[in-house]
Amino acid sequence: MPRTEQELNGVTLLGNQGTTYNFDYRPDVLETFDNKHPEHDYVVTLDCPEFTSLCPKTGQPDFGHIVISYIPRVKMVESKSLKLYLFSFRNHGDFHEDCVNIIMKDLVKLMDPKYIEVRGDFNPRGGISIVPFANWGDAEHQDLVKQRLAHSLQTPKGL
Repeated sequence: MPRTEQELNGVTLLGNQGTTYNFDYRPDVLETFDNKHPEHDYVVTLDCPEFTSLCPKTGQPDFGHIVISYIPRVKMVESKSLKLYLFSFRNHGDFHEDCVNIIMKDLVKLMDPKYIEVRGDFNPRGGISIVPFANWGDAEHQDLVKQRLAHSLQTPKGL
């Protein structure tokens, strides 16, 4: 059954032709909608291959690939608002590890998912790639938190 206007009440950016693109960190642009299938666990994966932020020391641009996967509870992140949120890191100066953790914490605060993980695959700078991984889960998903963290420690870049 299609979503009703009431179910779409908080989704204001999708379909809005007057969208403003902010390039300064803006977690307030994030929007949610209700999960119509909260009775079972399933995974939603969001892929942003063109993430950009700034080095906090040099101000030089950093480019990366961010992958967010989560098991929703009641709320889900609306994808256009997520895109605008991720764009807002464009002029934000933080290390790669900080960006990944900030994204994860903002999404936990926004949605209260059952489980979430954020992986950043950043382009090499000075011959070194950085691939930070952060995850979080509620009390019922702590085994998954540990399994995925252990898997991330064993998985080489790109796999």
